[in-house]
Amino acid sequence: MQDHLDDLRFAHVIADTAAATSTERFKKFGRELDTKPDMDVARDAETEVEKLIRGQLQRSRPRDAVLGEGEGLEGTGPRCWVIDAVDGLENFARGVPVWATQISLLELSEGGYRPVVGLVSAPALGRRWWAAKDHGAFTGRNLSSASPLRVSRISALPHASLAYSSLIDWEDQGRLAGLLHLARTVWRTRAYGDFWPYMMVAEGVVDMCADPELSPMEMAANAVIVTEAGGTFTGLDGSAGLLSGSAAASNGLLHDDLLRYLN
Repeated sequence: MQDHLDDLRFAHVIADTAAATSTERFKKFGRELDTKPDMDVARDAETEVEKLIRGQLQRSRPRDAVLGEGEGLEGTGPRCWVIDAVDGLENFARGVPVWATQISLLELSEGGYRPVVGLVSAPALGRRWWAAKDHGAFTGRNLSSASPLRVSRISALPHASLAYSSLIDWEDQGRLAGLLHLARTVWRTRAYGDFWPYMMVAEGVVDMCADPELSPMEMAANAVIVTEAGGTFTGLDGSAGLLSGSAAASNGLLHDDLLRYLN
């Protein structure tokens, strides 16, 4: 059985290269802003990072397919690397350091493609999270300074911490009432957004989080990291794949409650 650790090490190499470029471009944002954030320039930076990652994959994993937001799907086969070059692009454009490069590897199985490697690199925060299937989840600056991740053991909603995305997104999906009902039930709520709440679920400092609309590129790395940390990751419909268009993550103990309120 393939253990995917070599692929995980390669994902770290990719993340190092991406971080050097994305961090340099990020330094130009959020300084003396007197007009609206320049999303075109931010998207150019995202495209540049994605092209760098694709180049490394084509040289080192030429038989694998690659899926990214910028250039779509290239190649076919039982293995597919999934790239979200800059998750949290609006933060990036405004100079807020909460953004990340997400890198994951999917493999074809009986139920379709499943993530087996995931890495989330947030260089402006000096943080990185990663996991490989059946090898656990970890955080640190790099492989040599890793600490294991484990979800919380909170089992009752009145003691739980909930993270969520933009309220407008929940309203647009017709799910705002359920979210607000849940928010009134739990101990604490915060709108961290993007990749970060999923990493905090894996760390055990947040107990559950959800997004009403999310792409496979935004989900894949988060999914394997949360599950390898002992948590549960599904769509809001309860499906285990990456094609539901939504995401719900928890420590597992609270997952049924999370889905019940949001549906």
